[in-house]
Amino acid sequence: MNQITIDIKKIIRSHKKGVEIKLLVLPRSSHSKIVGLHNDAVKIKLNKPPIDGQANAECCRVAAKYFGVSKTRVSILRGASSRQKTILVEGVSVADIIDKFEII
Repeated sequence: MNQITIDIKKIIRSHKKGVEIKLLVLPRSSHSKIVGLHNDAVKIKLNKPPIDGQANAECCRVAAKYFGVSKTRVSILRGASSRQKTILVEGVSVADIIDKFEII
């Protein structure tokens, strides 16, 4: 049986203000939640459409709630108009983020 391995360093990187996380965003889902790890990204479903920044705002809100920080500490670094995004979560360490994914 083959075991799938994911290189966490491709998904989560240290940043001078916190941690960068690569996301694969699926807008227009039935509800918003972080699904888990998928290939080289964190898969997140959003119940908002990608219109007028609604999905981006929801993405930051869901990430902030999941990682236990305020909404103002989560921002989109790259990919604002793409399904593949990189967010910055300020005030946390790589170890804090990895610990969250061990429960998925």
